[in-house]
Amino acid sequence: MDSLVKYFRDTAAELKQVNWPTQNQAMLYAVLVIIISVLVSLFTGAFDYLFSHVIERIIHRF
Repeated sequence: MDSLVKYFRDTAAELKQVNWPTQNQAMLYAVLVIIISVLVSLFTGAFDYLFSHVIERIIHRF
């Protein structure tokens, strides 16, 4: 039980040393994550679409 209490004390001490982002920084980071996620999904979707059509044409030729 002492080790659990020590764990929580150590965790609280570590959290006090964390440099938390401001609200504006957190909002900016969230927007960046959303934008990058959308771009990656569009790129992946376009690649999938093109790859599927290429494979379809190859299959239908034979």
